[in-house]
Amino acid sequence: MNPMGVESVARGNTPQERMNQARALHKQGCNCCQSVVMAYADKLPIAPEHAMNVAAPFGRGLSGCREVCGCVSGMAMVCGLTGHTADTRTLIEKFREENGDIVCARLLASGKKPCPDLVAQAAGLLSEIL
Repeated sequence: MNPMGVESVARGNTPQERMNQARALHKQGCNCCQSVVMAYADKLPIAPEHAMNVAAPFGRGLSGCREVCGCVSGMAMVCGLTGHTADTRTLIEKFREENGDIVCARLLASGKKPCPDLVAQAAGLLSEIL
């Protein structure tokens, strides 16, 4: 394990590799936001440890409040940090369309997809613009 507590960050460039990486990061203990952000750590203009720390409070629907899904927050962070701010709303709307919501509590209550699948989906959506 590296100092951040995860075995690796951002290995591979294909959409499927990014999705697999996000899922693996979640399995290693990263929250949803961290999993999405760290799957793109190699594209961010900040050090991976800073990205991990910045994303930490956005997991579990904003520090466990079950509000905006951490996957959505992670997509927005990556968009902002990579200069794709204009694409943020489009990605959020795609996520909402595919899952029926962007609120953590309602996504979990629906039981349609578990968090590892949602982080993979968010990483896949980001690959459409990066």
